[in-house]
Amino acid sequence: MKFYKKITFIWIIFLIFQTNLSADTPHYLDFRYILNQSDAGKKAQTYLKNQLDNGVKALQKKEKAIQEEERKIIQQKKVISAEEYKKKITALRTKIESLQKERNSLLSEVSKKRSKARTELLKNLNPIIKDYMKEKNIRMVLDKKSMLLADEGLDITKDIVKILNSKLKSIKLN
Repeated sequence: MKFYKKITFIWIIFLIFQTNLSADTPHYLDFRYILNQSDAGKKAQTYLKNQLDNGVKALQKKEKAIQEEERKIIQQKKVISAEEYKKKITALRTKIESLQKERNSLLSEVSKKRSKARTELLKNLNPIIKDYMKEKNIRMVLDKKSMLLADEGLDITKDIVKILNSKLKSIKLN
């Protein structure tokens, strides 16, 4: 009987030690994957890409119009007076500067929205990760990009994406 008590006692200590050992093992997730593969992340990326593409197309149309205007001015150079030519060149330069400001504004706006989407996703992701950590008795989660090598069994990315997809369908960017 004493033998069974000793075996049971050793077994309980072993289980406690094993549980604490797994709790001390850091797990990791790939935030970039979550950003790109979650439903909300995909929708935000698609929205931002469409906004950028539409803005670039509009800017290209304006750029072509300016180039055409430049050709016309160059063709008229010998026909019009020097003073009128300078006025047209000055107006053309003003249009070019305006186009550059529009391009910078578009890029800045898309960049701000991308940053906002990332922040919003992270804000919604943090409580999910905390709940997951409590549920699975995990004490530390690292981002995959800061790791050199790790066991694939410690990757919790896909579990987190599933939970995020069920809780967050889209991100408001406007």
